[in-house]
Amino acid sequence: METRPALSLVELNILVKKSIKACLPDTYWVQAELSDVRANYSGHCYLEFVQKDSRGNGLIAKARGIIWSQVYSRLKPFFERETGQAFVAGIKVLVQVAVDFHELYGYSLTVVNIDPTYTVGDMARRRREILKRLDKEGILTLNKELELPELAQRIAVISSATAAGYGDFCNQLANNAFGFVFYPRLFPAVMQGEQVEASIIRALERIYAEADCFDVVVIIRGGGATSDLSGFDTYDLAANCAQFPLPILTGIGHERDDTVIDLVAHTRVKTPTAAAEFLVNHLYETAQRLEGWADYIYQVVPERLRRERERLDRWLTRIPARVQLRLQQEQFRQERFSQRLETAWQSRRVREEYRLQLEVRLQAAVRARCQWESHRLQLLEQRTEAASPERLLKKGYSITLKDGKAVTDVHALQPGDEVITRVANGTFKSRIV
Repeated sequence: METRPALSLVELNILVKKSIKACLPDTYWVQAELSDVRANYSGHCYLEFVQKDSRGNGLIAKARGIIWSQVYSRLKPFFERETGQAFVAGIKVLVQVAVDFHELYGYSLTVVNIDPTYTVGDMARRRREILKRLDKEGILTLNKELELPELAQRIAVISSATAAGYGDFCNQLANNAFGFVFYPRLFPAVMQGEQVEASIIRALERIYAEADCFDVVVIIRGGGATSDLSGFDTYDLAANCAQFPLPILTGIGHERDDTVIDLVAHTRVKTPTAAAEFLVNHLYETAQRLEGWADYIYQVVPERLRRERERLDRWLTRIPARVQLRLQQEQFRQERFSQRLETAWQSRRVREEYRLQLEVRLQAAVRARCQWESHRLQLLEQRTEAASPERLLKKGYSITLKDGKAVTDVHALQPGDEVITRVANGTFKSRIV
């Protein structure tokens, strides 16, 4: 077998560097999304560019980038002034880059310019659309409106079992400075990659099946690049969290990360350790309130009882004088009542005499009215008797009846009608012709 000369790794990397310089000597405008933006103490800004599959949320390209301090100090304020938004992860940018390859650090893109007119990144736009949809459906703030239990000790934890963040969370709870006891229970889930959404939703469903056993749900994950948190920016996961019947606490990234479920959860903290500190502090505040009530019971209540006992003693010493005073008041009241009674009795005799006078006058008035009415009735009787039908018949008048009714109009009769005629001493029938 023919022996060929071997290259060292650095020699190969130098060859790659020369080849890239020869093939890509110019600068190029590239559109990509920023998934990580970090500025260090020297003023340089280190970036991570990503491109996602348009049919899903998976990454199809990733590259490291850098903006040197002299360029970054000019580009950042220019971009933020023109766009009105911060130069942070989650925005889509159009940048002019030079392609570099370093023997030690590998492939990277050096940013030399940026176009501020380019649209906001797909990741940030998707978050806004999801939040707008949740708000339109009326579920955006449902979980925030839940009341966090005073004794939030039974904790359902959604995390990767092997994640360092989960270990930090449990250690922080177990070794808290106040000796509080917590009961965390892990519901394992995938916390990065394409399975994040489905995995966390399944964990929430398992917790929901025994929701009475828990006080709060904690979703934790260690920090990382923003692109690794894309699984937390989906509508289905956000809707499940927003409508979950237990308060949800999230600690799924560092301070710079801000996912959709952070915005719909009851409480959002920076890291898993911060989530544990939040629960410990919440229980500490509850304990402080309980201690305050205990102090009230042991200190304020005895003092209140002492004051009330002294007040009772004072009343006991006042009772004899109060009773004597009350007896005098009642005697005086009785005397006044007797005087009023005597006055009323004298007034009653006057009223009785007046009543008798009125009675005599009333009787006289009644007799006069009865005589007048009797005379009026006699006159009416005479008038009635004079208008009696029998008296009129005796004078020669007659009454013609048809169907039992008196005939007063000749046009009411038709040929062939049978009528009855009444005279003074009887009746007879006739037929109209």
